[in-house]
Amino acid sequence: MAVGDRQAPNARRAETAHEPRQAAHAYDGSDALDILDAGKVNTWEGGASFTLANRAYRAAWSVVWLIFASWTPAPMHRWRRLLLLAFGAKIARTAGVYPSARIWSPANLEMGDYAFIGPRVIVYSMAKITFAPYSLASQGAHLCAGAHDVEDVNFQLQAKPIRIGYRAWIAAEAFVGPGVVVGDGAVLGARGCAFRDLDPWRIYVGNPARPTRARKVRFPSPEAL
Repeated sequence: MAVGDRQAPNARRAETAHEPRQAAHAYDGSDALDILDAGKVNTWEGGASFTLANRAYRAAWSVVWLIFASWTPAPMHRWRRLLLLAFGAKIARTAGVYPSARIWSPANLEMGDYAFIGPRVIVYSMAKITFAPYSLASQGAHLCAGAHDVEDVNFQLQAKPIRIGYRAWIAAEAFVGPGVVVGDGAVLGARGCAFRDLDPWRIYVGNPARPTRARKVRFPSPEAL
């Protein structure tokens, strides 16, 4: 994928070159308490899993992205960053999100410098999903930060954060499950499925993901950038 534009609009507060920025917002949709007790709402019979405020926030976000972003040309990363910022995302001015990507809750999205979310990527951000600098999720990848407790009689929804490390790559149509940390420089191959942490600088393939070899290339440390 081509790297997007590198210019940023004026922010409401000062930012350094490598710090994600965040817009002011009334309700950010990121409170863990937004998940309701399945024993009270009866998940099995279609009861809501999230508070009304959370659902209203996400409905508004879905409409905004559909109308103002989903059809935009791929290079318009600056405009899509503004929309994400308006709904609570923390996103560096050089990061990019493609128009066909789907972000469940911008308030639970954080992206470092030159991190990219590619075409048709699903960012199911029930909990925080963090992209470290220069990390990448390619077309059709699915990052899922929520799951149900299959041993609970009420099928309780649980959310756990995901982190994609510096220079890590989630390849086409790969899946990353709740609570997974993808180490710096790690690669999850196409259609691979990660349900456990991936060690830094290793290449993984398959379902479940298994290491195949070390990744030999090295880059400057994030602190040196």
